[in-house]
Amino acid sequence: MVVILVLVLTFSVVANALTIASAANVQFAVKELINSYKKSYPNVEIKTVVASSGKLTAQILRKAPYDVFLSADMKYPLFLYRKGFTVGKPKVYAEGRLVLWTTKEIPLKGIDTLKEGFIKKVAMANPKTAPYGRASLEVLKNTGLYKYVKGKLVYGESIAQTSQYIYKGLVDIGFTAKSVVLSPEVKGKGKWVEIDKKLHSPIKQAVVILKNGSDLQQAKRFVEFLLSTEGKKILQKYGYQ
Repeated sequence: MVVILVLVLTFSVVANALTIASAANVQFAVKELINSYKKSYPNVEIKTVVASSGKLTAQILRKAPYDVFLSADMKYPLFLYRKGFTVGKPKVYAEGRLVLWTTKEIPLKGIDTLKEGFIKKVAMANPKTAPYGRASLEVLKNTGLYKYVKGKLVYGESIAQTSQYIYKGLVDIGFTAKSVVLSPEVKGKGKWVEIDKKLHSPIKQAVVILKNGSDLQQAKRFVEFLLSTEGKKILQKYGYQ
């Protein structure tokens, strides 16, 4: 009887574990989503792994045991779907917004601030691995501002690292996600302006359930919650559409 009980308890712990691979821009919203989700499923252990969407995709291709992948774009989830790593097609859960943010005492009048001579370092996420980095590069090229800042760019591996550069004042100004400046951790720090969404391709963020996870049923429940009215309200709180 004791042996059987131990086996049942062990299985219960494993079956109720969920690992979410989260793009860096959505990590703060994910914390709140998890807390809200656990009100209905208090016994579920949920872990998050945060990195750029490109880096997380590389880990998934190496069979990292993630259950759910919240990407910062549609490109990477579609790639994984076509490679046979997902359970079903990607679903868009939000559209992200890009902002220009500074924590230094400099006048921030808009994106043309990047032309000013007092701007020496500009942070942006790596466009090769981070969707928000790609959007930032599009903005710079579409506005003709790239020529003013190309020698001043400091690249972060993800939007999280980029935001750290800005937050700590290691750069004068930088591009980040609206969800970052609206998060409880940094809200009210410095000044920011939202970038006109017409200046870059839509940042459609998609979610997929992964085949290499440990609890398919729980993963489906979490994604259902993410796409629910309650989940959308939380995402909107962080500036997502």
